[in-house]
Amino acid sequence: MVTALIADDEAVLVDFLKDELAVLWPELNIVGVASNGIEALRLIDELSPAIAFLDIRMPGLSGLEVAQRLQTLTAAPRVVFVTAHDQYAVDAFEREALDYLLKPPTRERLARAVERLKRQLAGSEVAPPAADLLARLAAALPAPAATPALDWILAAHGNETRMIALDEVIYFEATDKYVSVFTEDGVSLIRTPLAELIDGLDARQFWQVHRGTVVAVKYVAGTKRDFRGRTLIKLKRRSEELLVSRAYLHLFKQR
Repeated sequence: MVTALIADDEAVLVDFLKDELAVLWPELNIVGVASNGIEALRLIDELSPAIAFLDIRMPGLSGLEVAQRLQTLTAAPRVVFVTAHDQYAVDAFEREALDYLLKPPTRERLARAVERLKRQLAGSEVAPPAADLLARLAAALPAPAATPALDWILAAHGNETRMIALDEVIYFEATDKYVSVFTEDGVSLIRTPLAELIDGLDARQFWQVHRGTVVAVKYVAGTKRDFRGRTLIKLKRRSEELLVSRAYLHLFKQR
């Protein structure tokens, strides 16, 4: 059975796609739904769907950023972008195998996308180089409004509330209800969801390395492989090691 994931922050659109795909492709199994780019990347890493329907504008990571990171995977899913933006970009991609649907897609247009996906999965239609398509699409779309970067974080530490400068943060780690903030001298807690926190971080200084872990690049001492073949980060000023999931291994490849 072919599996798929839908990533969109509009619940109405998610329900619409699920209902339409159930009619057009009854054999398709929707194995996951994500409301932001970070969650989409995590679920793709966990579930390995054959197809990913990605919204372009999502919190955390855009659909383009998710698709770019997926290029590093050995078995990356086929990507279909679903967006409310830029009809001219839709026209430019109309005849390409990496598809692009304007919200809300008509049943006829979605049916054509389904047939194209079936041909690709069957090997009868070859997709053009993904990197070229993503570059063209990124150039066609307007840049999103910049999110102001954080300088300080208010965090609970025992009975105290601490004001922690981002320069002091070694890494963040999400738990069920909180995000732990690790510094050289201890651990504090914040209630801000990790996906929301990432929006305020400078991507050049903080890298997400796992679904619940974001590390400050300047505190990365290096990486190593464990006996299971996993990549672990060695930190400066802390003794623990952080696991890197396969979706983020490209960050540590030589450039």
